[in-house]
Amino acid sequence: MEILIKASQLILSLSILIILHELGHFIPAKLFKTKVDKFYLFFDPWFSLFKIKKGETEYGIGWLPLGGYVKIAGMIDESMDKEQMKLPPQPWEFRSKPAWQRLIIMIGGVTVNLLLGMFIYSMVLFAYGEEYLSSKNMKYGIACDSIAVEAGLKDGDKILAVDGVETDNFSKIASNIVINDAKELKIERDGNISTIELPKGTVKKLIEKQGEFIAPRFPFVIGDFAKNSEGEKAGLKVGDKLLAINDIPTPYFSDFKKTLQNFKNKEIDVKVLRNNSEISIKTKVPAEGRLGISPADLEKFLVISKKKYTFFESIPAGSAKAFTVMYDYIKQFKLIFNSEVKGYESLGGFITFGKVFSPEWDWFKFWNITAFFSIVLAFMNILPIPALDGGHVIFLLYEIITKRKPNEKAMEYAQTAGMILLFSLLIFANGNDIFRLFK
Repeated sequence: MEILIKASQLILSLSILIILHELGHFIPAKLFKTKVDKFYLFFDPWFSLFKIKKGETEYGIGWLPLGGYVKIAGMIDESMDKEQMKLPPQPWEFRSKPAWQRLIIMIGGVTVNLLLGMFIYSMVLFAYGEEYLSSKNMKYGIACDSIAVEAGLKDGDKILAVDGVETDNFSKIASNIVINDAKELKIERDGNISTIELPKGTVKKLIEKQGEFIAPRFPFVIGDFAKNSEGEKAGLKVGDKLLAINDIPTPYFSDFKKTLQNFKNKEIDVKVLRNNSEISIKTKVPAEGRLGISPADLEKFLVISKKKYTFFESIPAGSAKAFTVMYDYIKQFKLIFNSEVKGYESLGGFITFGKVFSPEWDWFKFWNITAFFSIVLAFMNILPIPALDGGHVIFLLYEIITKRKPNEKAMEYAQTAGMILLFSLLIFANGNDIFRLFK
C-alpha cells in the first residue's frame, strides 16, 4: 500500500508539471496562429492509452511516463518528423514564424514551470504558514548517525554555524553542508564553543547514504501506537517515559531507537516512568526492530518557530523561496561533475523520485515536493542541450543575432544527438536505482 500511495503521488505530481509545461508551449503557439498537431501527456510510441481530436489538434495520454510533448507543425522536435520538414514551409508552421515568436513559444514551458513553483510555494505559505525547528534553542542538542560521528560530532552537540554562516533552521544544516561542500562546523559542546573540520569525503558520504545525518535529540514520551503495536500489546501506555532497555539507559528517543536494533526477535525488559513511578514491562522485539510506538509532546522539548503569512505577504515570500531553491539546486547540480564527490554515482530515476513522497497522503509535503520538481524542471529544460528547450533557444538566439537561420540538417543531427544523450542519462539514472536495490 505504501508503494502504491507514493507511486500515485509521483504520477499526479509529474502529470501536473508536464501538462502545465506543455501548455506553456501550446498557448503562445496558438496565439501566434501556429498549428499544433498533438498535445500529449506521456509519450506514445506505437500506441496511446487515450486520444481525442478537437479541431486541428489530437489530445492524448501515452503509455510511457517519461515526459510529454506538443507536436508543433514545422518544428524539429522529439517526434523527429523529417517528412514534414522536406515539404515547402507553410504560413501556419513554426518555421515560418518570426524568430521572436518562436523564442516565446520555446521558453513558454520553462516560464510556466518557474511561475508554477513560485505560485505553489506562495500558496503553501499562505495555507500552512512556515514552521522550522530552531537549532539554537535545542536544549538536548543533536543525535548523530555514523557519518556524523565519523565527522567528529557527538550526541548532545549543538551546531551553530556551517563554514562560518549561522543558521537557526535545523533542517537546513545537512543540505547546507552538501550544497556548499562545507569544510567546518562551529559547535557548542558541554557549554564550550569550538570548531571542527569535516573530514574529506563527508559530502560524498552524505549524498550516497541520503540519510538523516543528524536528528533532534529529545526524551522519549509515548504519544501514540501503530496498528498491532507490540509495545501496546505488552502494556505500554500513552504518556510513559522510556528510560532503559535491559538496564541499558535510553533516556532519549535516538538512544531507544538505536539500542532496540540490537534485540531483534528477542524478549526485552523495558523500564518506563509512569505517574512518577518506575515500572518494567516485558515485550518481544519483532524482526524489523520496532515496537510500533511513536513520541509525543515534541514541543515540550523542542522550540518550533512558526510564522503565518497573509495572502499578499505569501506572494513575495513564496517567490523568494522559489529562487532560493533554484540557486541551491544549481550549486548542488555542480556536484555531479565534482571528481571528489562523484555526485553522478548518486543520480536516481523514478524510484528515487518516488521515495521522497510521504508513505501517507500528505498534501503539505506533496505540494512542497511538486513545487521543487517544478523549479528543477525549469532549470533542466533551459540547459543548452539539443532536444531540450534550452537547445532550441540557443539556435534561435543564434538566428536573432546573426540574422541567419541555422541549417535544418544540422538541427536534425543535433536533435538526434540530444535525444540519445537524454535517453542515456535516463537509463543511467534508473540503472543506479536498480543497482541500489540489490546493493
